[in-house]
Amino acid sequence: MTPGPIANRVARIEAGDDPQLIAQPPSGYAILANQQPDALPGCCMLLPRLIDGVAPPHLDEMPRKPRGAFLGDFATLGDAVRRATGCERVNYLILCNQVPELHAHAVPRYATEDESKRLLDPFAAYDFAAARRADPATTDRDLLERLRAALAAITS
Repeated sequence: MTPGPIANRVARIEAGDDPQLIAQPPSGYAILANQQPDALPGCCMLLPRLIDGVAPPHLDEMPRKPRGAFLGDFATLGDAVRRATGCERVNYLILCNQVPELHAHAVPRYATEDESKRLLDPFAAYDFAAARRADPATTDRDLLERLRAALAAITS
């Protein structure tokens, strides 16, 4: 099986070539997402550890124990997003529709969002493809450090 975008991203992380890495929880890799809509700063993802160079295609194809670890790490990442951003809540999404490799989105939701968008699925409410790209060296440096600190505080 040819590695897809998630497996390729994990390979870059494992090679030390991903400045958006927040932390390496037991089940995978917490990262600042590439797309950061202006209304939703702090979008993050959890990527799984690879098995024989590939990411599991879906959560339900993981063995029970690693699946539980992944979900636990996902909830912990959401806790860190909430702590680091001060958002009102976090939306947790595992879709694997457009990219058929397991990856999970932790999307902060803010009371300041336009009311017509605030209660919608974030991918329906916002154009993630057109959103600004994360910039861990400048624009998002402080956010990334807050996320790292929040996750470290929760897991220590």
